Amino acid sequence: MLSPHELATLMLVRSAPDQIDTTRIELDTLLDYRLISIEPRAGGWHRPMLTPAGMHMLEAAARLERHHDGDALTTEDDNLL
Repeated sequence: MLSPHELATLMLVRSAPDQIDTTRIELDTLLDYRLISIEPRAGGWHRPMLTPAGMHMLEAAARLERHHDGDALTTEDDNLL
């Protein structure tokens, strides 16, 4: 299971991979779980990239969030009746 910091880092890799500090501890865990890979770039620079497993993890998290938001709306609607 990912910590909130690791999940946030995974989201950052998706949205802003060029802006992530590649020395972040969370990247090690994401690498261990094979949710990201580190791609070499010109000049010895490295860029984290989502793997297919990392993309699936974020898609699953988004589905859970949508499901949770839908439950909240249903509960509020039920209270109005």
